[in-house]
Amino acid sequence: MPNNRNTFSSLTAWRRRVVARAVHRGRRWLQEAGAVTAETPGELRFRRIGTGTRLAFPQGTVFGEAWIELGDHCIIGEQVTLTAGMMPDLDLGPDPILTLGNGVVLGRGSHVIADTTVTIGSDTYCGPYVYITSTNHSYDDPHQPVGKQWPRAEPVEIGPGCWLGTGAVILPGARIGRNVVVAAGAVVRGEVPDHAVVAGAPAKVVRRWDPEQGWQPPLRTPAPVPIPEGVTPEDLRALVAMEPDDS
Repeated sequence: MPNNRNTFSSLTAWRRRVVARAVHRGRRWLQEAGAVTAETPGELRFRRIGTGTRLAFPQGTVFGEAWIELGDHCIIGEQVTLTAGMMPDLDLGPDPILTLGNGVVLGRGSHVIADTTVTIGSDTYCGPYVYITSTNHSYDDPHQPVGKQWPRAEPVEIGPGCWLGTGAVILPGARIGRNVVVAAGAVVRGEVPDHAVVAGAPAKVVRRWDPEQGWQPPLRTPAPVPIPEGVTPEDLRALVAMEPDDS
């Protein structure tokens, strides 16, 4: 005679598996249906959204789209905020305010706040929770709450090919050069030269590329071995499949 307790436990586990599969499938469907692309913009009307660009679902706060240009093949993660202007429904003039070049990646939970011009160069990658803003609170009047004082705004420019680590903060007036690495948690203001690594709060240059001497101070880890020419993605997948499973 079967054990009723075991039968009930098996039925409960089966139901949980069925519900879990349904939830995961529903979540994947929502992510696909809710993503914003040039072909499926939903209610968002960007000044430009390039071919292959995708805003993951759910999106963060987005307004001022008429002054936001997104290049081709950009990846905008979940809960990313993109705003042009201090509030919705403002007339910001004829020119774009926020511009992303081709191939820009904004990690999950990042914010790009453009009350005046913010430009992010092509192939710049941002980790999660990066904060880029052209506006900061002012505190000139010691008798007024800081939040009630009129803020200051300065343009921000980030060059192509940069990497901004998790939690980096880019403040108003920052001008970051080409192929710059911003360490996780760094707070950047002012000018950063090309081919530099900056870290800290406020961020300082901790490494630079010299055409004759290479990186100074020298890198502590060896350079990665490049993939040989002619190797296809199928070849790499085949190699992975051939590796022994130590588990």
